[in-house]
Amino acid sequence: MTTVYMLVGVPASGKSTWVANQKFEDVIIASSDAYIDTVAAKSGKTYNQVFSSAIGYAQKFVDAQVQTAINLDKTLVWDQTNTTAKGRKTKLGRIPKEWRKVCVFFATPEPDELQNRLDGRIGKSIPKDVMKSMIQHLEIPTVSEGFDEIIFA
Repeated sequence: MTTVYMLVGVPASGKSTWVANQKFEDVIIASSDAYIDTVAAKSGKTYNQVFSSAIGYAQKFVDAQVQTAINLDKTLVWDQTNTTAKGRKTKLGRIPKEWRKVCVFFATPEPDELQNRLDGRIGKSIPKDVMKSMIQHLEIPTVSEGFDEIIFA
């Protein structure tokens, strides 16, 4: 059965690290951050320097990756923050009914650990008010959103 893994968590909670440590075969990863990182690397700039001009294209890239996974019936890892139930439900609405839908939830690290992780991301910063808002609005996923399984990473 084809599976979508929707990652849920604030920035620096471990989502992309989790993906890198998995041994997926024949998987499509939909990640706006990965797209922006690639644009930055190709232009010799930082994530922050290209973010505003690249974010629109990054979301189109994610949408295209999702559609490609659906068209090819391939495992999909949706690596974005996906912090709200409403947003997750909308995204899951794109996934074929017969697919297995797995949420991988990443709890917000303790403040000192989170700050250490954020500080370690050279050239990639998130304004404190934006981080605070993301943390405050993070909703713990439930099966009622359409998930078959929730993994607490």
